[in-house]
Amino acid sequence: MSTSTLSRPRTSLPRTAPGRARRRNGGFASTFTVNALLILGCAYMVLPVLWLFFASTKNAADLYSTSAYAFGQPAFFENVASVLGQDGGVFLRWMANSMFYAAFGAIFGGLVSVMAGYAFDKFQFRGKDSFFGVVLVGVLIPNTATVLPMYLLASVFGITNTVWAILVPVLCNPFGVYLARVYSAAYVPAETLEAARVDGAGPIRSFFSLGLPMMMPGYITIALFQFVGVWNNFMLPLVMLQDQQLLPVSVGISIWQGYAIPQPEFTPMVITGSLLSVIPLLVAFIMLQRFWKSGLTAGSVK
Repeated sequence: MSTSTLSRPRTSLPRTAPGRARRRNGGFASTFTVNALLILGCAYMVLPVLWLFFASTKNAADLYSTSAYAFGQPAFFENVASVLGQDGGVFLRWMANSMFYAAFGAIFGGLVSVMAGYAFDKFQFRGKDSFFGVVLVGVLIPNTATVLPMYLLASVFGITNTVWAILVPVLCNPFGVYLARVYSAAYVPAETLEAARVDGAGPIRSFFSLGLPMMMPGYITIALFQFVGVWNNFMLPLVMLQDQQLLPVSVGISIWQGYAIPQPEFTPMVITGSLLSVIPLLVAFIMLQRFWKSGLTAGSVK
């Protein structure tokens, strides 16, 4: 009687293909690069605000004798009281002016941009591409290059040193028009507008009843950009306005910064005022971020 032993087949782990290993290493390198760039970008944006927070807790002596990211003597509330009480509370007036200019530009300037972008996308008229080319050229021109021509125009109409010298220019935003045309092409189907036209709706009613609600994410985006741009605008009010009661907070703080050279006690006020001027921007983004979404009209066309 003979017995035979069956040999069990060998099992070996699958080898990773060289190409797959290279792809895995390349994916790790790209992920590391992207995350590193994101961390650097976050640090670039967060560290200055963090420095403002720590510096606003210091007096003039502690600003130059302590570490940049360290608390000084508990002087935050004293600095805030000094800012709010300077010149009879003119800082609050500057904040109110900035809020008014920025809100007007965001609401009405954003609406003008959305209407213009919608018209460029949905309407057909002579010279459409040429006019839109002019808008794109306006995107490339820096705002500081247009301050002097706008001042000359405002002086011709006699509106310098008035709120209209700030409100009228903020209604024009070439980048907002370009962005609105992109949103109109993406989120306003031509079939929906054609159905509204068949039902008897005119162009204006179609825009406000269908086009504007569908473009609401784009409108909110343009309004946020416009709000931040007008709030941070410096050259235009600096040239247009001479009355301190009409100045925005950006120009007002720069005046205090000039005072800080011969009077160092103004330095903590400049830093604390800069910190307080950031708060409305944070509140605006926090309140409007839930509206800042895309794809709200998915499936609207049956």
